[in-house]
Amino acid sequence: MNMQTTMRLTAAETALVEAFGAQFGELPGDGTVAGKRDRLLDDLKKAGLPTRRIESWHYTDLKNLLRTVPDAVSVPALDPIAPVVEGSQVLSVLQGEAAAKPSIESLDIAAFKEKLADGSAAAALTALDRDDAIGRINGSFVRDGFAITVPANTELEEPVELQALHGAGQIHTRFPVSFGASSKATIIERHRAVTEGAALVSSISDIALEDGAEVTWIILQQQGAADTHLGQIRVELGANAKLRLFVVNAGGKLVRQELRINVEGEGAELTLRGVNLLGGESHTDVTLVLGHNVPHTNSTEIIRNVVFDKASGVFQGMIRVAPDAQKTDAKMSCNTLLLTDDGDFSAKPELEIFADDVVCGHGATVADIDRNHLFYMMARGVPENKARAMLVNAFVAEIVEELEDEKLVEALEGVISAWLEKHA
Repeated sequence: MNMQTTMRLTAAETALVEAFGAQFGELPGDGTVAGKRDRLLDDLKKAGLPTRRIESWHYTDLKNLLRTVPDAVSVPALDPIAPVVEGSQVLSVLQGEAAAKPSIESLDIAAFKEKLADGSAAAALTALDRDDAIGRINGSFVRDGFAITVPANTELEEPVELQALHGAGQIHTRFPVSFGASSKATIIERHRAVTEGAALVSSISDIALEDGAEVTWIILQQQGAADTHLGQIRVELGANAKLRLFVVNAGGKLVRQELRINVEGEGAELTLRGVNLLGGESHTDVTLVLGHNVPHTNSTEIIRNVVFDKASGVFQGMIRVAPDAQKTDAKMSCNTLLLTDDGDFSAKPELEIFADDVVCGHGATVADIDRNHLFYMMARGVPENKARAMLVNAFVAEIVEELEDEKLVEALEGVISAWLEKHA
């Protein structure tokens, strides 16, 4: 006798399926986009949310951690806020809808819903692999964002801030950005809750650097204490392209930030720096999959984590060196300050090397504040709580200062210091 078993959907999975049915008729897109959405949602329904049985989600059991999905609700009209770096050009997405776009000289800017409406966005609505829950959720529900093209040989003198602000409910955005050959730019991708109430946020940034482009891309995640943030950045680097990617997680109840990066051109360089500030009962997961696919490429990755209270964190870093990628130089490290007996942090750095002429390495450390350092400062009249805050701040400021741009350094140090004042 053949028996077929039907997977029972959790409350969160059921809510996603019902939300899709309720919203389907109003989601932007032509027939091709609608078909892609339907298939992505069907795949999500069949597979369910990932569990710890899936290796890439082993430390973030999304099926168990995502217990509920907030309803799509209307919130009072939101207004843009001041940019994190003074003088930045701001492109705002308010409660998942792109605001009127300003004219930024030399840039081609379009609302992503326009790309959905004419079907040109259909090809990008994909899951990268069978375990890509973020790709499926975002592709099913995405409504808006900004599509940006930086022409070849263009140099932006001031940063551009992609400012995604929200209240409660469901927010799904997309930011495809292409940088032409030999262009130079700084982009700040900022996610922030501005009102109370639980939210489910998904966001995907598709970034392409053509030959010789030089880009600094900063992800600043400041979600609310009850929010779920599912973020993904997909990157392709051309020949001699240079990307400085800086990730700061300073909020959110449940956070998964995926970095999917492919180095496709010889001479390309990736510099990744990350700061994870974890407090309360939050859970934050940063997962990196980096492919060195051609010869003569370099990358360095340094992640710094600070854990307070009952928070938990994860860093999974996979570097894959293809058989043809000779002369690859790749180094990765994850350093954690565990400042509580009730919190935890899991680090899983990995290397898969199929070439024989490479320099690759990885490492991870977990420690408390050095008591000698603390005693030294207290012996000179610094109160213990202030001394601890200063030492923690120095731990993360060391890599923030690598940005070199004084405005960027000052802005990020301000964000980090403000968070530490509340939790240290």
